Amino acid sequence: MDTEPTEVIVLGAIRQGKKNFNKIQRATNIKPDELEGILSRLEKLGHIMVVTKKSWLGKKIEILITDKGSNELDNRLYEAREKWGRMQQLYQTKDKKGLQDMMDGNRSFLPMMMFFGIMDIMMFSMMFSMMGATMTDYVPAESIPEGFDTGDAGGDAGSDMGDVGVDNGFGGGDFDFGF
Repeated sequence: MDTEPTEVIVLGAIRQGKKNFNKIQRATNIKPDELEGILSRLEKLGHIMVVTKKSWLGKKIEILITDKGSNELDNRLYEAREKWGRMQQLYQTKDKKGLQDMMDGNRSFLPMMMFFGIMDIMMFSMMFSMMGATMTDYVPAESIPEGFDTGDAGGDAGSDMGDVGVDNGFGGGDFDFGF
């Protein structure tokens, strides 16, 4: 495998339908100059292709994932799921040192796991609690989901979050679909 985790995140954003630079940049929170370099490298590797289309407003540039890029993305996601499974096993067996070593060795994978929803964020939080660390020790703040307590505020890491204000639009969960 020759792609970096940030490149995998960009491939994922493209496969999710983000076809232009601005949409990819907003979805990934990668700085424009860094994203430009990543896109250039992905194009050289044959993972993406840049297509210029003509429209009545002018030229429209689309970035598309190739079959090679899609296969690379699938392989890297499989690898990330395997790593997450090993981290869960280490946590469940209370192997603090092994978990810390695993997280230290895979720091670059953690934002990717968060971006793709591979990890269970609550279990991830409990792992940090067991190690006596905070999430920002391992994951850049911009990669942490909005509204998630990173543990930096000095609160109790094992506290009950209670009602976090999530409104799913179904009237409190008592919606009857009628099936």
